[in-house]
Amino acid sequence: MTTTDTGGSTDTAVGVGAVHCLLPDELTPVEKLDEFGQLPREEAEFARDCGIRTVGRFDDGATAAGLAARAVRELREKDPAAPDPDVLVVVGARAPEVLLGSGSGHVAHEAGLTPSFSFVLDGLGCTGSSSAWALARDLLVADPSRQSVMIAHASRPVALDRVRHPVTVVGDGAFAMTLVRGGRPVLRAHRQHTDGRFHDLLQVDYKSAPWYEWHEEVSSADRYRFELALHSQQHLKRMVGQVLDDAGVRRQQVAATLMQNVTAPAFQFYETLLGLPVHPVCAEHLQAYGHTGAMDVVLNLDRLLARGELAPGDLVLVLNNSPVAAWAVTLWEV
Repeated sequence: MTTTDTGGSTDTAVGVGAVHCLLPDELTPVEKLDEFGQLPREEAEFARDCGIRTVGRFDDGATAAGLAARAVRELREKDPAAPDPDVLVVVGARAPEVLLGSGSGHVAHEAGLTPSFSFVLDGLGCTGSSSAWALARDLLVADPSRQSVMIAHASRPVALDRVRHPVTVVGDGAFAMTLVRGGRPVLRAHRQHTDGRFHDLLQVDYKSAPWYEWHEEVSSADRYRFELALHSQQHLKRMVGQVLDDAGVRRQQVAATLMQNVTAPAFQFYETLLGLPVHPVCAEHLQAYGHTGAMDVVLNLDRLLARGELAPGDLVLVLNNSPVAAWAVTLWEV
C-alpha cells in the first residue's frame, strides 16, 4: 500500500491534529522485575544487555482498554472545542480482554466517543500504529464528510512476564492521536508489507493455562534472529527507497529518522543498513521505558517534535517492524 501527499490539495493533505502519550511515573530497573531472578542465564543476560535500564509500570489493575480510553479522554481535554472524531481506530493490544466482545467499543465507551464508528486494527504487532495512521489518512481522503480519525493504543504485557527473549522487555504506556485535514506534520508517503510465513513465530498458548501462567513461546530463536532479520533488512531497505521516490525527495533531505524501541543493537543494525542515523530520542525512550509496542514510534515522533529541533518543511522518516513480519515506512513533513 502506498499513500502520497500531493502538497496542494486539501483533499489529500492530511496530517497530525494532536497527540497525547500516557506514561507511568513508576520506573522499575530491569533487574528488579519480579521474574528476573527466575530467568535462565541466557534470558537474564539478554534482558541485562539489550539497552533497557528501566521499564514503566502502571498499577496492576490497569487494563489496556482502560489506559487507551484514558489517553483519548486526556487528549480531548486538551482541546474541548475540537470536534468528536468520526472514526476511532484502536491498535490491537497484545491480548484481548474478553472473547466475542468489542475491544474498540470498550475504549470508545469509556472515552465517551459514542458518535464515532470504532474498530480494532490487529495482527500487525508494533507496526499497527504506522498502518493505522496510513489507514486514517485514506479514510479521510475517501470521504470528504469525515473531519477527524482518532487512533488509540495501550501497551501492557500479555501476562506477568515482561522479558520477551529474544525480542525485548515490555513497558507500559498508552497514546491517542488524531489525523485531520491540514494537520502537521503532513503524511507525505507510506509503504507497508507483511509476510504470512512468520505468523506463528511467537505465540502464547492461552487455552491450556490460566492467564497468570501464560508465557510467550518462540518457535525458533534462530529463525527470529537470522531469517526474519534478513527479511527485515531486505524489505526496509527497499521500502525506504520507495517512500523517498514516492515523495520525490533524496535521502540527504531527511532531517531525522525514527524507529520502534526494541533493543539498542537494533538501532545500530538499521543505521548501518540504511546509512541513516537513528535519532537519539529513540534510545532515550528505550532506556527509560522499555518497548511500549505500537506506541514506540508515536512517542518518539511526538517528543522529537516537542524538542523544537525541526523547522517547517523538515522531513522525518519513521521505520516500524514487528516479529509477526509486518513492516512500514512513513515520511512526515513538519
